[in-house]
Amino acid sequence: MRRLCVILAAYLDPSQIEEVRRAYRVGAEAHEGQFRVSGEPYICHPLSVAIILAGMRMDMRGVMAAILHDVIEDTAVSKAQLAESFGQEVADLVDGVSKLSQLDSKSRAEAQAQNVRKMVMAMVKDLRVIMVKLADRLHNMRTLGAMAAERRRRIARETLDIYAPIANRLGMNELRLELEDLGFSALYPNRYRVLEQAVRKARGNRKEVVANIEASIVKRVAEGGLDRCEVIGREKHLYSIYQKMRGKRLSFSQVYDVYAFRIVTTGVDECYRSLGIAHNLYKPVPGRFKDYIAVPKANGYQSLHTVLVGPYGLPVEIQIRTRAMHQMAECGIAAHWLYKSESDQAINSQARAHEWLRDLLEIQKDAGDSMEFLENLKVDLFQHEVYVLTPKGKIVKLPRGATIVDFAYAVHTDVGNACVSARVDRVLAPLHSVLQNGQTVEIVTAAWARPNPLWLNYVVTAKARSAIRGYLRNFKKQEAIALGRRLLDKELAAQGLHLDELAPACVEGLIKTVEASSLDGLLEDIGLGNRLPFLVARLLGQQEIELPATACDKPVPAPTSLVIKGTEGMVVNLARCCRPIPGDPIVGFFNPGKGIVVHLSDCNNVADLRKRQVNWLDVEWDKQASGDFPVEVRLELLNRVGTLAKVASVISTMRANIENVQITNQDSELSTDIITLRVKDRVHLANVMRELRKLSVVVKISRNKSELRRKKNDKTHHTD
Repeated sequence: MRRLCVILAAYLDPSQIEEVRRAYRVGAEAHEGQFRVSGEPYICHPLSVAIILAGMRMDMRGVMAAILHDVIEDTAVSKAQLAESFGQEVADLVDGVSKLSQLDSKSRAEAQAQNVRKMVMAMVKDLRVIMVKLADRLHNMRTLGAMAAERRRRIARETLDIYAPIANRLGMNELRLELEDLGFSALYPNRYRVLEQAVRKARGNRKEVVANIEASIVKRVAEGGLDRCEVIGREKHLYSIYQKMRGKRLSFSQVYDVYAFRIVTTGVDECYRSLGIAHNLYKPVPGRFKDYIAVPKANGYQSLHTVLVGPYGLPVEIQIRTRAMHQMAECGIAAHWLYKSESDQAINSQARAHEWLRDLLEIQKDAGDSMEFLENLKVDLFQHEVYVLTPKGKIVKLPRGATIVDFAYAVHTDVGNACVSARVDRVLAPLHSVLQNGQTVEIVTAAWARPNPLWLNYVVTAKARSAIRGYLRNFKKQEAIALGRRLLDKELAAQGLHLDELAPACVEGLIKTVEASSLDGLLEDIGLGNRLPFLVARLLGQQEIELPATACDKPVPAPTSLVIKGTEGMVVNLARCCRPIPGDPIVGFFNPGKGIVVHLSDCNNVADLRKRQVNWLDVEWDKQASGDFPVEVRLELLNRVGTLAKVASVISTMRANIENVQITNQDSELSTDIITLRVKDRVHLANVMRELRKLSVVVKISRNKSELRRKKNDKTHHTD
């Protein structure tokens, strides 16, 4: 405690230090009798966390929260007691760092996901939560040696996957480097030891070369009138070397032959002057210059990066930045407390951190569960950036590999949801196009548009992925409710009733009887096939209520079929075995959790399904059904050069699309092919097949229905 007080005395008032002492006494008393795996008293850990934060000049309440950060989780002290003793602010900070109970978790992975989600939500309210958590993790990593090997590896993996990237995202480079090296040594101890020995051995051979390059840079900078600049030779840390060796498949010598230097200046203009001096000293490598001063990284990092061809043809990496930029690069958001800085860099770093946290808040709202949120968080943390422009010249940062859809969601969620096409540098481009640095992107939207599930195959940003999933999840729910209402009304019509005309008491009685959460919840269950509509309608009919007179006077209509538009998509599925299209006679079956599956009436699978009488219903196509529907056509073709090209040409002329071609049998004379087409309806298919029959290479053509079942039946019949 004495060491902590000495550090605090440099920037806190005596009265504030006394408050920290009081927090220490409460923490020590609460942890009395508890010991760490290493055998030391438990209070040593929170005290060490507080010392780390005091080194960053964290404010009084942040240090108090560090000392008390485990009392809610590991002792009998409650959040309410902390709030009463130290104020609500400290209690909220401690609660934000505390883990959730794992009693209700299905697995360790789910528990981790729930805890990370809770921590991120607390970060949104107060950035000091993540400062305490990162300091807590750093001390745990420093003392990881006492843990069992399996637990050591698990904690190291979690650190490398989540906490080190978060530190990087918040610009806390110094803390990130230590977390990465500690995580690397715990996860791969043998690799760490070999690499460390190789670096130590190579270091001696490099000293003279490094000294010569550094002296040359210092001399040229001084000659250019920039004698106040500081030139520092820097060494890559072990995890960075390891990542580069693995990622680029390089040997150690190839990575370690890169010499790295940093020039720290007093102003931005000196940065660019230093760059010119460096380029005059050694030749720059084309394409390796990056200006992060004009366009900072997402975490607020600013520097000029360049690679030069140095003595003996060796590559020389140089970073050039101001002292304020250097402070921000090393400490990130911690610079706000460490330097008490109100500089533009400090303000921007805080603003960028809050902007990122707002995005995380939006992502978590759309996430279905904690595991999905953690997956989205990891996607967001591991990214290299590209910079593209809006038509008005605003710069938008995206991860490398981002597509037009990612850009649309980065602009605004509503823009992404309504995106239909885009122009890249004034030229129309498909939505899956990968964006490059410097491109100008204009998004075209439409009021009727909605996210396409196929977008999930190529979006890379967490925000886009989360927003699409959230929209589709909600859309499926709304579509299921609408379908459930149609199904229930169809069954009620047989009793001369209509859902909207029933008395509220009748509906409420039904909801209680079936133990549904609400009417919408009941209708959703019906639409998804989890409840059968005629059973629900029968229960409604049994409710002892007085129906409206208008309902009693109506004649009982004859049962009608459910009308299928074919474009429902989420809760009405077209069976893949027979691929029905508009105009075909069809029948529907309930598939619990998915909704209705529509088959051809003469589908070979229908016979089995009809045995379960309660699960099927009569359906028919809407006269206005529209869209492109998949259908399989079986062709026997002469095995000649150019046969498929002729077939494809006819299909294209008839404005149908080929989705798939499968050759099932082939010899020197004939080829049997199954072609999956997309057509408008039965008439469109008939016209396509008529034109194909005219080709001399077509021996036989027919529509393919329930092919797999037919083969199975043929085989059974032959065996009999």
